[in-house]
Amino acid sequence: MQRLSGAELWASEASARVISSGGDDPNIALPVRALVWSGIAGYQGARVDHVVRDGDIVRLGPIALTAHITGGHTSGCTSWSFSVRDNDRPLHVVSACSLKVLGGMRYREQGAQMERSFSQLRSLPVDIWVTSHARLWGRYRKFIARDTAANPVAPFIDPEGYRAYVDSAEARFRRGAVY
Repeated sequence: MQRLSGAELWASEASARVISSGGDDPNIALPVRALVWSGIAGYQGARVDHVVRDGDIVRLGPIALTAHITGGHTSGCTSWSFSVRDNDRPLHVVSACSLKVLGGMRYREQGAQMERSFSQLRSLPVDIWVTSHARLWGRYRKFIARDTAANPVAPFIDPEGYRAYVDSAEARFRRGAVY
């Protein structure tokens, strides 16, 4: 049995380049990159132990997470899907990468990556979903509802909210909204 002495860092290929460079992302607008170069916004680069590709499965204890490279927000944005159980019922979970286009983040493949991300995220089976922007998935509302629900998992089952999240992001993208 192999023992690890510490955590390992796993990242998509695009994210691995940024992480190892200390935050210097060639897709970020020049003024922000200058902050990284000057040391104001950067960090000491880290070694990425494993590069994750689209469809790769990463095991974390009993959970098998599937990587979905869903670029657009950043070129290395990665969403994850996995299954959990509520008693005997299997549930599909998606941790979706942000679908907001950042004003300082522009690159040639961005539009095509966003299109692919919308399609890919729509193709995933989902019962429960989260994203890094808690308000978008209703974190507060769902945690409050959990406290009084007969089944505390029930408030988190929200495939309609997930589809609305992807649809809303696509509509913002089509309007040219930038954050």
